[in-house]
Amino acid sequence: MTSDENPVHAPKRRRMAGYTPLTTEHTDGESVADIGDASTFVDKAQVEEMDLPADEAPHERVQRESATEHAPARKRRMGSASPAAEAQEVEALSNTSADAAQTGLVTPTATASPSTRLGGTKGAAGSVPPNRSTVARSAWRKPAVITAVLLVLGLLVVLGARWLRTLDGVQDFLMAYDGHAWQPEVAPDGIPPWLGWQHFLNLFFIVLIIRTGLQVRTERRPPGYWTAKKDSFFSPKGNSPKKVSLSQWLHQSLDVLWVANGMIFFVLLFVSGQWMRIVPMSWDVFPNMLSAAIQYASLDWPAENGWLHYNALQVMAYFLTVFVAAPLAVMTGVRISTWWPERAERLTKLYPVGWARALHFPVMLYFVGFTVVHVFLVFFTGALRNLNHIYGSRDVVDWWGLAIFLVSVLVIAAAWFLTRPLFTTPIAARLGKVTK
Repeated sequence: MTSDENPVHAPKRRRMAGYTPLTTEHTDGESVADIGDASTFVDKAQVEEMDLPADEAPHERVQRESATEHAPARKRRMGSASPAAEAQEVEALSNTSADAAQTGLVTPTATASPSTRLGGTKGAAGSVPPNRSTVARSAWRKPAVITAVLLVLGLLVVLGARWLRTLDGVQDFLMAYDGHAWQPEVAPDGIPPWLGWQHFLNLFFIVLIIRTGLQVRTERRPPGYWTAKKDSFFSPKGNSPKKVSLSQWLHQSLDVLWVANGMIFFVLLFVSGQWMRIVPMSWDVFPNMLSAAIQYASLDWPAENGWLHYNALQVMAYFLTVFVAAPLAVMTGVRISTWWPERAERLTKLYPVGWARALHFPVMLYFVGFTVVHVFLVFFTGALRNLNHIYGSRDVVDWWGLAIFLVSVLVIAAAWFLTRPLFTTPIAARLGKVTK
């Protein structure tokens, strides 16, 4: 119908630059090539002045806009573009077509893969995802290799220590230094009941603190965030409330309980005189440490009498844990926590946060190593007697200490379960603001 026959004129619309129709259509008596033919791409200057029919269908509009967007890329592919650039452009065209197909506005022909339309070559978008079994094998490969290396190294250490003990000079050294350093005669005997409770509480807090510390370090998407109330315990006066993850809030809360228990431990340690049993008192602690190390490594344990006298390695390990590692954990933890005073500019300059972060994680690894070695030696150097020393404050061999230990393990397991966000979020909400 012409404009003379119908008084209502259909509005004329201008083609967008670079328009290339996907189906053959006639405009002003001229035919335009189908996009399916990769050998015929119409230059945008040739369709600059073409009229757009008023009754254009939605899916035709999407096809037109997609063709317009990628027309320059098609021209480059027909020219001298590099293979890498061509692969990127093919992937971009595939993504655009896939998005349009999800809207339901493009026909199946239009959503065919770019590799099919451009000759069937497989581009980057057609890569096959890795098999799940392959990913699982890769995830376990590294731990398996590390475990195997550690086992081999351990075997070499044992063989080396047993060979050393066959040498006359080493045998004389072990006779001169049996592994027990000098200890004052006034040092108390035995382990008091309060120290048994401290063993349990320290293990309880250390396990949960290590767990939450690893969560803070490794989680990519925290279960939520927590902001302290202004001028509250976690945000002292002069500090602006900081937004931290729920895991960091729980980590700091457990730190508070651990430090409070540690202060009680320090007081009782010096009041009771037990400090004399875990502080080196003579330089002979060093040759005795070497002697004890050779005996442990050869799997011929040194004589144990922990009720009266720790060996030199035990003394040094307890000393480093109580008087070095614990204070370092506190000092570095405070520096990277919400308690650090914001206005202490000189102190902040003297103690950069980078130093604290560089020390805090190795200190945690020390606690992990100490706990693993300590538990291993407790069970392999006389489990029933040692557990009675630690938990029962009794120098006997029976099952009572083991029973208390197993109950403590159940308590720690229950606490491990209850530290999940489902249970900790309501508590955090009472102390501050919880957000997602």
